[in-house]
Order: sequence, then C-alpha cells, then structure tokens
Amino acid sequence: MDKLMIEGGHRLEGSVQISGAKNSAVALVPAAILADSSVTIDNLPVISDVDLLADLLREIGGDVTLKDQTIKINPATMMAMPLPNGRVKKLRASYYLMGAMLGKFKKAVIGLPGGCNLGPRPIDQHIKGFEALGAKVTNEQGAIYLRADELRGARIYLDVVSVGATINIMLAAVRAKGQTIIENAAKEPEIIDVATLLTNMGARIKGAGTNVIRIEGVESLSGCRHSIIPDRIEAGTYMILAAAAGQRVLIDNVIPIHLESLTAKLREMGAEIDIKDDQIIVGGIRDKRGVDIKTLVYPGFPTDLQQPFTSLLTSANGTSIVTDTIYDARFKHIDELRRMGANVKVEGRSAIINGKTELQGAKVRASDLRAGAALIIAGLMARGVTELSGLEHVDRGYEHLEEKLMGIGAVIWREQMSEEELEEVES
Repeated sequence: MDKLMIEGGHRLEGSVQISGAKNSAVALVPAAILADSSVTIDNLPVISDVDLLADLLREIGGDVTLKDQTIKINPATMMAMPLPNGRVKKLRASYYLMGAMLGKFKKAVIGLPGGCNLGPRPIDQHIKGFEALGAKVTNEQGAIYLRADELRGARIYLDVVSVGATINIMLAAVRAKGQTIIENAAKEPEIIDVATLLTNMGARIKGAGTNVIRIEGVESLSGCRHSIIPDRIEAGTYMILAAAAGQRVLIDNVIPIHLESLTAKLREMGAEIDIKDDQIIVGGIRDKRGVDIKTLVYPGFPTDLQQPFTSLLTSANGTSIVTDTIYDARFKHIDELRRMGANVKVEGRSAIINGKTELQGAKVRASDLRAGAALIIAGLMARGVTELSGLEHVDRGYEHLEEKLMGIGAVIWREQMSEEELEEVES
C-alpha cells in the first residue's frame, strides 16, 4: 500500500487537462446493459471505480473492452446473474446496476453498495421509484432483490432531491410500458449526460436538467457511441488548488456554466478568474478573504467541493462557516486538518474555520475521496512534507493525479508504506 508525499510551499503554474466526469461514468457504464447491441463510451476517466464496474459487467456475461479512455460494452450475452457480494460492495455507484438490470431483465439481485463512508445515504427513494414502476423489492441477507412481471410507467415524486434515485429510476423506466414522470428530479449535468446516452440508444426522454422528467417507455434500445462531459468536480478541485497554492493555472476542457457557484465564491475570496469557452484561468490570491458557503443541490455549491474548499479557507483572513446540507458526516477531514495546525471546529452540520493559519506538514489519512483531495490541497499549502495515506479513496475519482500536479510544479511522489505504518492503518 502506498502513501502520497507532498512537499508544500511551491507556487503552481501551468495547465491541467480535465478528464471525463466520474459521476457520469459510473452511471453510463451500467446504462449500457439496457442496449441490445454494443455501446462505446469515450472520454472515460482512468480511475479504479470504472475498472470495478467493467469487472462487474464481465461478471454478468458482458463482453467488455476497456482501453485508455474508451470502453466498448457488448451486452448481448449478459444475464441477470446475482451480484450479492464481492466487487459490488466496494462501490457506491453499483446501485445503478439495480435500475439497469431491472429495466433490461425485470429482475436483479445486488448487494448493498459500499464506497466512501459519508454516513447514512439511504436508497429509499430508489426503491420507492422501482416499486411505483411495478417491481417487488426485498432486502434479503444484505442484498436487494428486485422482481417484476412487467414494468409500467408511473408518476413518481421524490421526497428528497437525489441524483442517484433520479438516474436509477430513469434507467428502469426507459423500457417500461407507458409514460413515467419523475417529479422533484435532480438537475445535475450528469443526469443530462445519462439522458443523452439513453436518447442516442433510442429512449424517449424529455426534461432532463429540470425538476420534471418525462419518459415514454420503448421496447428495445440499440447501441451507440457517446462521449462523457468534463468532470466539474475535478475541475473545481483544481480551481481551489490554484487559488490555494498557484500563481496562474489554466484549467482546460471544462464547461464553465457547471462551475458558476464555485467561481462566485472564489471571486468573493479575492481570486482573479478569467473564463474562456472551455477553459478557466485562476490566479493565486495574495490576501484571501474568508467567506461562508452552504452546500446545496445543483446549481448550488456542490457537496463534493466542500472539503477541498474548507482546506482553502484555513488560509483566509477572518472566520468562515461551511455548512453541508447534503451529508452531515462530511467533516471527517477536519481532525486531519487540525493535525496540520488548522483552527477549525465542527458544530452540527457546520465547520467554523478561524484563519489565517499557516499549516504544517503532518501524517494524515484520507477517510473518503474528497477528503483526500482536501488534504492534498492542505499539503500543498503547508510548510514541510505531508504524508497522506488512504490513497485507495483518491484513486477512485482522480485520474493521473500526481502527473497532473507535477505538470504544474507540485513536488509530490508516492512511497510504499512500512510494515509498522500498515499495522497502524489496519488497527
């Protein structure tokens, strides 16, 4: 097992190429199950979550070729094989296999998903949608069993705005009989991306990106080719990183409108930001001003950028308050920031950051994907060397992280953990 070594204090400059969206990819790959012929997906991020999904599709009989940033999936030989254990439990987004397999085969057995430990993230809205479409859903020995004689369109109101539930219901509904209406649907760009793929396959979907999505079911879907949108969370991470430790960083292959809430907050802090058609240039901030943020569903401030932004705020003057309305357990990075000298405390759903603090390198551990990004940003700002363990979380969502950071001047490298360090982590 590796650890990441980060030498802080170096000013970053240059350009970074943004990869395809992780949160799209983990839904688009399962969506290919619904087709009757080959689906090719380009601009795929090279991350461990995609590798896991490719293996899961092979496990149910799919012919899957994954090379660089392209995956080709032939679902013709797939079967509704149960996936109660194993790889499915390592990946939160494995729940998209429920909607896709239910839509295609009218049955599925999927183990309760894993992924980052961000506290309770129930799938009750997913199940509500499946049941409305006519499926019987039971929880048996830690796995979700879905069965339906047929799926029929329904009007489904989501009690909580949920990206996962919106996409999962879409996947099940595209091959149901009649019309499905999803009300209070999530509006994230990744939902539009999934709807675009399904439409190219022959689905009939209107309203993706609004809070009401209408789906007319079709009997079959065909293969197609699709290119994933740029990853707005990866782009946002590099924007925050540039504001924290950069002097001029060009972030290439972005859709600026997807990042408006973050751009506004960085400008409020004092950052100079120049926006082009598909590029954003971020200059460093000499005298950072503290700001308050509250995470909200899109187009509000993304919960996935809350943790990286908290690291940035430790270097800002005054008091800042970060409130996460999405996941109340998304403050596990705070204790690690305190190890580095940050003056932060958590009260309920909010973190209160008192700046300006000069961080010091320390041994820290990533508890989840975005916590890892936050601690890397902290390490780049800190004096001395930071040792970051828990890299398996970071590798789930950031493609070629070290290469991209070294390309803009970061001093960062991997080392193998000693036996003593491994024992400490395991305990």
